[in-house]
Amino acid sequence: MSSSTLEDTRMAKQERARHTREKVLDAAAEEFALQGYSRATLNAVATRTGMTKGALYGHFASKRTLAGALLTQSHEVWEEMLLTRDAPGVTARTALESLVLDLAHRLKADVRLRAALRLATDCPNLSRAAPDVFEDVRRNLVDLVRRAQQEGGMPPRPPELVAQLLLAAMHGALHVSFGSAGCGGPAAWEAVWRLLLDALSATPRQPSGGQEADGVHAR
Repeated sequence: MSSSTLEDTRMAKQERARHTREKVLDAAAEEFALQGYSRATLNAVATRTGMTKGALYGHFASKRTLAGALLTQSHEVWEEMLLTRDAPGVTARTALESLVLDLAHRLKADVRLRAALRLATDCPNLSRAAPDVFEDVRRNLVDLVRRAQQEGGMPPRPPELVAQLLLAAMHGALHVSFGSAGCGGPAAWEAVWRLLLDALSATPRQPSGGQEADGVHAR
């Protein structure tokens, strides 16, 4: 067998292995996103891929290793998102809006990212062996909110609470459909998020005084 044929064979094997690994990661993401870390099993992942458990072990030695791979990959995706949107010359308010909209869309479409955030919240000790995606997202959102406030783009609300609200809304939005049948597409999805961001950017209403305030105290 010629050296070129051997090289072609080697590359074909590598490509098959890469394809199988990606299939396993997708199947594991589906399982983790649905069941969480504790209830997900390698048997269920193997069933989703049509592989035997032994064949699965050839790519990932344990459930923890598989979860760690998803966390690491999703952390890289998040860092790329952050680098692209929080760019020089872009206001923090603009970067925050762009990042939140992109993250919300990706959580709907990307099961690996969705699984990684659930893994990070369900099983924080995994972050000892892999990046803590949830904590990085939270920390960067807090930083963007604080900078937007300093630039005058957002009112002075506690940045930690604003970031927590955005994350809670993202988590809840994964389980609901916006609008009636046929009206829950990308346009409606983005409109809901812009409404939330606009509300968070509005100046807080001051308690009304005078007779109304006195009426409240009189009750």
